[in-house]
Amino acid sequence: MIRVLPKEVSDKIAAGEVIESPVSIVKELIENSIDAGATSISCEIKKGGKEEIRITDNGSGIPSAQVETAFLRHATSKIEKAEDLKKLDTLGFRGEALASIAAVSRTELITKTKDETVGTKVEIHGGTIVNKESIGCPEGTTIIVKDLFYNLPARAKFMKSEASEAGKIIDMMSRLAITRPDIRFSLISNGKNHFTTSGNGDLKSAIISVYKDREFKELVEVHYPTNNTDDDSSKSIIVRGYISRPSFTRSNRRSQFSFVNGRTIKNKSIEKGIDLGYKERVFEGRFPITFLFLDIDPSKVDVNVHPNKKEVRFNDEIAVITAVEEAIKNTFRTERAIIKGTDNTYLQKHHSSLNNESEQLNIKDYLAIADREEDDTEKYIHETIDDSSVLMSDFVNQGFKEEPKEGINIVDPDINVPNLKPFDFNDLTFNGTILGTYIIGTDSNNFYLFDQHAAHERINYEKFINSYLSNNKESQIILTPITFDVPLEMTEDDEEWITLLTSMGYLIEPFGDATYIIREIPVFMTIGESEDFVKSFIDSFYDDRKTENEIVIDKLIGKACKSSIKANDFIKEEEIEALIDDLKKCRNPFSCPHGRPTFIKFSRYDLEKMFKRIQ
Repeated sequence: MIRVLPKEVSDKIAAGEVIESPVSIVKELIENSIDAGATSISCEIKKGGKEEIRITDNGSGIPSAQVETAFLRHATSKIEKAEDLKKLDTLGFRGEALASIAAVSRTELITKTKDETVGTKVEIHGGTIVNKESIGCPEGTTIIVKDLFYNLPARAKFMKSEASEAGKIIDMMSRLAITRPDIRFSLISNGKNHFTTSGNGDLKSAIISVYKDREFKELVEVHYPTNNTDDDSSKSIIVRGYISRPSFTRSNRRSQFSFVNGRTIKNKSIEKGIDLGYKERVFEGRFPITFLFLDIDPSKVDVNVHPNKKEVRFNDEIAVITAVEEAIKNTFRTERAIIKGTDNTYLQKHHSSLNNESEQLNIKDYLAIADREEDDTEKYIHETIDDSSVLMSDFVNQGFKEEPKEGINIVDPDINVPNLKPFDFNDLTFNGTILGTYIIGTDSNNFYLFDQHAAHERINYEKFINSYLSNNKESQIILTPITFDVPLEMTEDDEEWITLLTSMGYLIEPFGDATYIIREIPVFMTIGESEDFVKSFIDSFYDDRKTENEIVIDKLIGKACKSSIKANDFIKEEEIEALIDDLKKCRNPFSCPHGRPTFIKFSRYDLEKMFKRIQ
């Protein structure tokens, strides 16, 4: 028999979809406070939120006549018609939060608008209003949630420990607090104040107040307005926030925070843009710290993907990847990308990963800089994405030009963009080498050490990439041609895959029903490498992943390393000048293809502090 469920049953079922744990409640209520225009929001929890959650704000409040309506399912002030879902600019909109929370707890709401002389207090237990009265209170809203899941003991058993639930709330509140530095946030757990932000609008101040990491003071500001053109129209994506220099990384992505239109989210496209932006600047397996905020036309973002709005979907994923990538690269085209010689965190962290004993020079004992190795066995894995327009990162669309990509422009001349001064090699004077490996450079206030091998490796790598991407591919004829077989379905349309391999430098011809012969191979591959690559290419031709650039990048890095000046290769003054002149022409002169720095800077202050001239 089919029947309509009673309201108390359906409410509990619906609440289970929205309210998973105490952190779900805190998130919904804080977002409602933000949407209500609050400039001060406090969150107090007891026993991880299981016993009590109290959210207090100074927002617009709820009119007394609408308090009961606010607890009805799908009652909302955020949307009126279906079309509004396409252009959401609020954090909450379904109208399910209050109804769901009240259905599985003992909830008390105290609220007052600025036009009312007294406030309203309402108490709801398990979805049923048990009391409503007038009360004196300040403008704004306070919601107290007690005894979560008291009427759903089976659901209560699935909650984690008090410490675990509190940890999730602290993490979520931390992210929300930095999305709105103009709001004063405070978080109290079992009487302990975890953080209080100033609400003065300064993002970096909010980050430091929340995360209390002294190293975050060294984060670099990002502000990159762009115009990204898709098939429909030209829409702007603004990327702003703070990122770490390549010298400051972590072993995982936990310190990478992404926000879209004020909403904290996880998104693979943003992560991919970060990876491409830092490509060749950080070691494999290391992740920079990022606080990135994307402002994008709400109609181009679908937030109705996850019940708790943890994920979003973009209409144009490629535009997002490109915007994030360009924002980071634009920042690191300045002197901020240079690693400081006093940055022991970076130097010590990566010393152990360099494993060639022939280069274990003791220069670190004098100047605390990293050792180098010549035949680096670490491989930089180039992450491909599902669009050829951004493959090969710097090079496919831009070559080695310093101008921004076509279609990328500043969208608002009134936006206060930081004045980032490009690093100018012409300001440097060079004074020979030390230990047959490190070139000495100075300007009016700084002292530099250039790693001649890393610098030459970068130069050769970009030269090889340029050659690889040129229209005229260099090939080498092999004395003994290589034959290989392909699946029969590939013989029906062999022009496509043969053209791709030809573009790399292969000369391939049919040699039977399903057999082909290789007569020429790319110059940057050995015979064995070229044969293995073709076999791998054929096996994965119908897969979604694009293997061509992933493998080629790896080969070019190896070739760049082997063909570069080594440590203890003494070079003359004119060779130094030529090396630096070639380095300054590189698109990324600050690191070798493996991610190691090509040079390190010591400021006058750093040197004087090292010699105890200043404290």
